[in-house]
Amino acid sequence: MTDRRRRLPRLRSRRHSHEPSLSAFSSFSPRDLFGESLAGMLQRPARSALTGLGTVLGVGTFVAVLGLTATTSSQIDSRFDLLSATEVTVEDVGGQQNEFAGYAFPDDADDRIEALNGVQHAGVYWQVRLTGTDTVRASPLGDATGERAQILAASPGTLQAALPTLAQGRLYDDFQQDTSARVALLGSGTAARLGITTLETRPAVFIDGEPFAVIGVIDDVQRKADLLMSVVVPSSTAERLWGVPEEGGAKMLVATSTGAAAQVAREAPTALRPDHPEYLKATPPPDPRSLRSSVTSDLGQLFLLLAAICLVIGAVGIANTTLVAVLERTGEIGLRRALGARSRHITLQFLTESGTLGALGGLVGTSVGVITVVAVAVVRDWTPVVHPVTLAAAPAVGLATGLLAGLYPAWRAARIQPAEALRR
Repeated sequence: MTDRRRRLPRLRSRRHSHEPSLSAFSSFSPRDLFGESLAGMLQRPARSALTGLGTVLGVGTFVAVLGLTATTSSQIDSRFDLLSATEVTVEDVGGQQNEFAGYAFPDDADDRIEALNGVQHAGVYWQVRLTGTDTVRASPLGDATGERAQILAASPGTLQAALPTLAQGRLYDDFQQDTSARVALLGSGTAARLGITTLETRPAVFIDGEPFAVIGVIDDVQRKADLLMSVVVPSSTAERLWGVPEEGGAKMLVATSTGAAAQVAREAPTALRPDHPEYLKATPPPDPRSLRSSVTSDLGQLFLLLAAICLVIGAVGIANTTLVAVLERTGEIGLRRALGARSRHITLQFLTESGTLGALGGLVGTSVGVITVVAVAVVRDWTPVVHPVTLAAAPAVGLATGLLAGLYPAWRAARIQPAEALRR
């Protein structure tokens, strides 16, 4: 009898140990999880589509920003090679080295520099400082009182190095430079202010009372943009009328072949003044990598902020829609809880719904961003550049946005009590 009593608790314990618990019935396989989440999204497809639109815009902006930044960076490289990387400036610094140095450039400065390998065009220029005013008067057209304008003295090589486009007329040449001819070129802005619209009337301008025949109007330049707002005269003419420039006032513009700028910058001071190369300072073009990185950084920070704002808007939309869905499906949640669903299962269901919306929005947004980059590149005749890392990260960004947006609604759904939900 005693042995039987001792064995009963063990049998009872063994019987209870084999009874299925509530948690054993409460299972939620991944297949069921995604099936229920998909069914929940398809109950209101229009709402789900509009909810994912914010993520589409955010991720699309993210991909487009990074793609366009990479594309413009490559264009900066190509344009830098074509213009900035082929430009050298030589500056007169003789006054800083010796107060009696005077004007440092020799008379044949253009020829000396153009004799160097890799140099295409070179010329000396300076701004003329008049004793009176910088007023320029046009005749027979224009205002009799004149207009203030910058007067530039430049050799023919300076004009060729600037790569100008003429609206009318022509440039002055070496003959007019050698004879100190009184001819002038007008920038398009200066010509408009002086009222000179045509050269058929053979207009002239008066600089400090001296007449100059206008032989051309510059419409555009690829280097030295201040030519467009200036009156340009031959440097020999300016030297004869107003003397050599002040110490440090003269510079030389040198156009080189691609890749020759650094070498030309090293050789130019010695070629111009072998007796005193320290009187001249040659400035090579800056490093294109630093220019590209600075521009890329500025563009990236600006547009990534815009992408972040779009992602926040998309996350708020997903959170709002998921929260409304929780309120509308309170009865369904209560029924699931009454049938054995646990809080974590409800949480996983709504997190899966919001994450799926975010991931789908990320995929569509990635496609939209790539199409935007390609379209802009085709219109601008560029080569589109999109890094593979960007394409791989964009859907993950959408997924993360959806999961973060669904955290609060999922937590809210998991806290609903079955009895209260069924009463509602």
